[in-house]
Amino acid sequence: MVDQRGSQDRDVRPTADDGLSAVGSRRARVDAVGRVRGEVTHVGDEALGSTAHVALHRSTRPHARIRSVEVDEALAIDGVHAVVTGADLYAALGERMLTGPAFQDQPAMAYDRVRYVGEPIAAVIATDLATARAATESVSVEYEELEPVYDLDAALRGDAFVHDELRPSAVFGDLRHLSGVRGTNVNYEFTLTRGDAGSVEPASSVRERFWSPPTHHVPMELPCTIAWVEGDRLEMLTTTQTPSYVRQTIADMLGLPLSDVHVRTRPLGGSFGCKMYDRLEPLTAAIAWTLRRRVRVLATREEAFLLTTRHGARVTGAMHADANGDLLAATADVLYDTGAYADVGPRITGKSGMVASGPYRIPHVSIRSRCVYSNKPSAGPFRGFGVPQVTWSHEGLIDEMAHQVGEDPYAYRRRHLLREGDTAAMGTTMHSADFVGCLDAVAQAVGWTEPPERGEGRWRRGQGIAVGMKAVLTPTISNAVLQLNQDASASLLISTVEMGQGSDTIMAQIVAEVLRIDSHRVHVVPADTDVTPYDTITAGSRSTYHTGNAVRLVAEQMRERLIGLAAEQLGAPESELRLTAEGVVRTVAGGDGDTGPLRPLPIQDIFLQHFRARGTTLTCASNYTTDWIPYDRTTGQSARATEHWFAGAVAVRAAVDTWTGRVRLEHLAVAGDVGKAINPHLVEQQLAGAAITGIGHALFDELVIDQGQLINGTLLDYQVPTIGDMPDRLTPIVVESPHRTGPFGAKGVGETGILGVAPAIANAVRDAVGVRVTELPLTPERVLNALDEKQTAERAAAADRSEESQ
Repeated sequence: MVDQRGSQDRDVRPTADDGLSAVGSRRARVDAVGRVRGEVTHVGDEALGSTAHVALHRSTRPHARIRSVEVDEALAIDGVHAVVTGADLYAALGERMLTGPAFQDQPAMAYDRVRYVGEPIAAVIATDLATARAATESVSVEYEELEPVYDLDAALRGDAFVHDELRPSAVFGDLRHLSGVRGTNVNYEFTLTRGDAGSVEPASSVRERFWSPPTHHVPMELPCTIAWVEGDRLEMLTTTQTPSYVRQTIADMLGLPLSDVHVRTRPLGGSFGCKMYDRLEPLTAAIAWTLRRRVRVLATREEAFLLTTRHGARVTGAMHADANGDLLAATADVLYDTGAYADVGPRITGKSGMVASGPYRIPHVSIRSRCVYSNKPSAGPFRGFGVPQVTWSHEGLIDEMAHQVGEDPYAYRRRHLLREGDTAAMGTTMHSADFVGCLDAVAQAVGWTEPPERGEGRWRRGQGIAVGMKAVLTPTISNAVLQLNQDASASLLISTVEMGQGSDTIMAQIVAEVLRIDSHRVHVVPADTDVTPYDTITAGSRSTYHTGNAVRLVAEQMRERLIGLAAEQLGAPESELRLTAEGVVRTVAGGDGDTGPLRPLPIQDIFLQHFRARGTTLTCASNYTTDWIPYDRTTGQSARATEHWFAGAVAVRAAVDTWTGRVRLEHLAVAGDVGKAINPHLVEQQLAGAAITGIGHALFDELVIDQGQLINGTLLDYQVPTIGDMPDRLTPIVVESPHRTGPFGAKGVGETGILGVAPAIANAVRDAVGVRVTELPLTPERVLNALDEKQTAERAAAADRSEESQ
């Protein structure tokens, strides 16, 4: 049950005293009915016509040189138009076929060697999909085996290297200094130093090694890309969160001006990070361009598991406290397994490394965070951007420290949490990050001060709590174009991609709030690089703040244009006019004995008087760009590491079956500081949805990779949460600490709810049965093994005591 009574909505101050307020309203998503009924069209629904279908022959080796690729047998199959190999694309495009946001390390198809099982080597282009897929079985590859790198330890030993040298791309300029580095599998290292963690003399210490396995995003919609050539232009319709990035990548790869690459998308059927940057687009574009054919690449569910994963991460951490229980120091050695290609791993490594000590006031901090290549499918962004993996560590450590010093885990966290104006470990001042408010809210929701009935038989109960901290992606750029129509409706042009998060709805609400119109009369135009302006990315929970600010600015420009036109028409100073739901009104009395404002001048009449025609439009454009101060390469310090913070907390009441190890969630409360909720209903949905994803990571999700081979890459084998796994009660709580530069004080929320879920559940298990599990997921086997180890240790201790007493 989702309990929405936990929402802490606050009053909204309208921009005019007309009773109309779009910001803060709980209006339904614009696409809610269409998504439920299947009326929203996706990329895969595009009419095919003469489109040729592409299927891929994939590597069976984790690491090997490609000696030869035989395609004649496949070409002889009826219905096969062509077979293109990675070597063919390399001959046509050269090293331009290597793409990647951090490093230019990933070929559209392997051409010289393969680096993971499942890497594309050859593409069959055929009349229909069944023929194309069948023909891939007729492609044969001769390999020369190379030593594989299967895990983090092997990667660090350096017995073999996944890449000969590092090749930074042009996207992340701060990685240029790594160009040409050879003889390593560590492609990026971030260090953070505050104070001197090695000098402290603690009274209490806790140390642990934590593991978060790779997981998959499992969106409902499968990745799909369609590409074709019209004249000298490359046209593309694709499932991407990053249309502006894709356009630049394809233009660079094909040697085209940006104006000759046209990228469109449709509303996505979920993503959670798996449809960002370089997925199917480079391969599809390269085939379409070289063959001059309209082609379609649709990933199967099994292939989707190979396109990208969440980073597996190992964190070896410690916390130290003095005799009063005050935290003195925190250390962490963080290792992210980025797989065969770096993707955005270096960014994840830095952004998560800087918060690896948690949202706490700790005078001495030492963090080492590394991104490491291995011969596995490439890892990339996933909801939380690597932060859940370090939160798993620091929330386990501080929980154990609370037990060790004899304090309540909730109260212990509360007295150490960062407050407004505090300086965090990386040197940035905290603003609009109400960790205390979030912590208090979830504790109150689950009744923390009244512990659960512990139980005496098979089922034992406990409660756990955790806090999460994440920085928004900075720096980034957002643009907005607003077209206001003569009938007071509007079209908003932005490149934020609607993928179920409700961005179209809240952007319409922001426009409506400023212009005092009905938000249902604001249409958001889907991302289209020929039409909608540049936007860095739809990810990292950045859109509400960044794009929302661009939208607020463009709406304010439009409001000023309307007031300027009205001032001309009314013969009144602009300073005496304001825009209301009825139109532009005068706020002071006119001359000749007037005692009140003039009759409102409706928007429709302003247009008619100005243009003297019906159906006319006014257009404004705006930009919102954020900046940062790059980390010091030695200390990781930055006075402005991010534009704003996400603060969240989770509290759980759980029951543990001591016979089977099964964990059952009775109540989960999740709170997020959203600055100001543009739409509280959508915020609650985002908090609840993120928490459900976190439940999967805590209890079920795990990609099993053995000797480079993915073992459970189907939905028959890969377990995700079902309705039966949901908590008996789920309470999303909206906390509002307005950001001084957010649109109406707002910030994003999409990732906040996932950060603390896994550690809160593990802490509840620890409270219930006294065992600390440090490897995810918390499967019944792991919990039962921990209970067995505890009982064995207790029996051994009892035997020792017995011997000592004799």
